[in-house]
Amino acid sequence: MPGGRLTQQERQQIAQGLADDLAYAEIARRLDRPTSTVTREVMRNGGPAGYRADLAQRATGHRARRGHPPAAAAPRDARTAPEQPYGRDAAEVRAYEETFTAVLMASGMNRMSAQILGRLLLSDTEGITAAELVQHLHVSPASVSKAVAFLEEQGLVRRERDERRRDRYFVDADVWYESTMASARANTRLAETAREGVGVYGAGTPAAARLENIARFLDFISESITRAAEQARDILYAQPPQAQPQPQPQEVPPSEGER
Repeated sequence: MPGGRLTQQERQQIAQGLADDLAYAEIARRLDRPTSTVTREVMRNGGPAGYRADLAQRATGHRARRGHPPAAAAPRDARTAPEQPYGRDAAEVRAYEETFTAVLMASGMNRMSAQILGRLLLSDTEGITAAELVQHLHVSPASVSKAVAFLEEQGLVRRERDERRRDRYFVDADVWYESTMASARANTRLAETAREGVGVYGAGTPAAARLENIARFLDFISESITRAAEQARDILYAQPPQAQPQPQPQEVPPSEGER
């Protein structure tokens, strides 16, 4: 695995990967670099929407000459990100959002849908408006609208009108349960279809035997997933533990000599 600083060519590959909507992990794999290297490079040089290979190369050279990053060279995301609650580090939060997005993309979701779902899941607020998503992700309203429509079709997001007649998007606690059950139903449908093929290709033939094995396997998987999801469903509604107040130090009464 190569070490040292990223080269101009590698930065161009990163920029191309972002343009192709690739996850950080995939870009890193193509460069034979750690995913953390790519994540850090993008986040300190404008974020996924503002990364430019030539600007990143010049900024790196400037930082090396100065010995430390000047305040003016701070990434756009770090400059515009709102102050984080609970004492969180804004750069760490932003980097984690990108990592979470990459994992969702690896499961088959496109980048915009993954970004929006990740934002909804990682927000402390109850629901987010389209305008807030546009501002946070630095994308167009049309991109948000299209991605939200897809997420609604998948049952991952729901919308409500707030008191100002704005659409506000929510992710329910049951979202992973519903997603898991949808996967189980899809396996069941595939098992049923495979079993239908046994009659078409004739019992005892190689093709029919293969289809029957597929059906049995998927039946077992679907039943196991359904049973596990039902048993674990209550976990999704668990409340975070309340912080316990710190005990106050007891005042020590003065000794006889101190009175």
